[in-house]
Amino acid sequence: MDIADCYIKVRKRTEEICWPLQTEDYVVQPVVDVSPPKWHIGHVTWFFETFILKPYFMGYQEYNPDYNYVFNSYYETVGNRVIRTDRGNLSRPTVAEIYAYRKYVDDAMAKFLCEEPGEDVKELLILGFNHEEQHQELLYTDIKFILGHNPLFPAYSHDYVSPKVDWVESGEFIKLPEGIYEIGFKGEGFCFDNELNPHKVYLNEFEISPNLVTNGEYLEFINSGGYHDFRHWHAEGWDWVKTNKVEAPLYWHNIDEQWHHYTFHGLEPLSLKEPVCHISYFEAYAYAAWKGLRLPTEFEWEAAATQFSWGKSWEWTESSYLPYPGFAKAPGAIGEYNGKFMVNQKVLRGASEVTSPGHSRITYRNFFQTNLRWQFTGIRLAK
Repeated sequence: MDIADCYIKVRKRTEEICWPLQTEDYVVQPVVDVSPPKWHIGHVTWFFETFILKPYFMGYQEYNPDYNYVFNSYYETVGNRVIRTDRGNLSRPTVAEIYAYRKYVDDAMAKFLCEEPGEDVKELLILGFNHEEQHQELLYTDIKFILGHNPLFPAYSHDYVSPKVDWVESGEFIKLPEGIYEIGFKGEGFCFDNELNPHKVYLNEFEISPNLVTNGEYLEFINSGGYHDFRHWHAEGWDWVKTNKVEAPLYWHNIDEQWHHYTFHGLEPLSLKEPVCHISYFEAYAYAAWKGLRLPTEFEWEAAATQFSWGKSWEWTESSYLPYPGFAKAPGAIGEYNGKFMVNQKVLRGASEVTSPGHSRITYRNFFQTNLRWQFTGIRLAK
């Protein structure tokens, strides 16, 4: 598949994700972490306009100068922007206007890609594809939060199919010997800069579960009073539980003494065999402590990942999000992509059921703050 076909494929999938939405669904921002779907549609379009068309396509006429302010996310190098909390106040531009913007940029990109771009531009294009794939996952997570906090719990789509999970019946932990393991991306193909450079780490002997923790297993933690026993929690996590009156994972609802959870099909009875999802790091740590176990480090996870099934949900690790040895930020705005977030966050490994096809790999390093739950996040235990 050539670079122009890759562009079309990525852009088409974003629109397919949004097809089940009504116009009103595009404009909602319930909390700061969730962006309105129409903002995502505009932002990924702005990325190609800003980093490809404006600097490299001679004669290109910017669609609307105000859009640099509206759709810039966090790039200080590129200029001022609407603060994140105000994205839901953008009743204008309308959804129709943003789709017109998207078509304008797509038409310009089709003309630009009639000729094979140079290697430097091709690298930016591939970054743009991966950037849009990240926002495709964010679209799913944000749409679920928007509809899952609608009092009527409307379904996103009854055609949505949640992938099945490979389950090891014995549940016997996988044992890895002590030794030196190589961590990080190597070889051909794309990776983000935070996956570089390959380096060696020493690991003590450890064991890791072949399975993710299930809803049924997590329900045992709830029923044992896990959310009411400070002994399982970090101090900050315990404050978070009390302040927010947390009693269960995100999207769980106890209705007439029966647990339900919100899914893309709407509100459904809780499936006890499914992996628990939408868990904060605080909750993952507390559950592991309650079990007398722990979370794996990201290095243990990567060393063992070929021996278990992963990809149903992002998996919290015990590793802080820090640069690998020799990490260097790229110059300019592209250098703001990952490096400046390497503080006060935990690493998530794997992928989730809403990660775009072909976007996952064993070395991928996702990262979030310890209190966040709106992503598809789960638990794998280690000892």
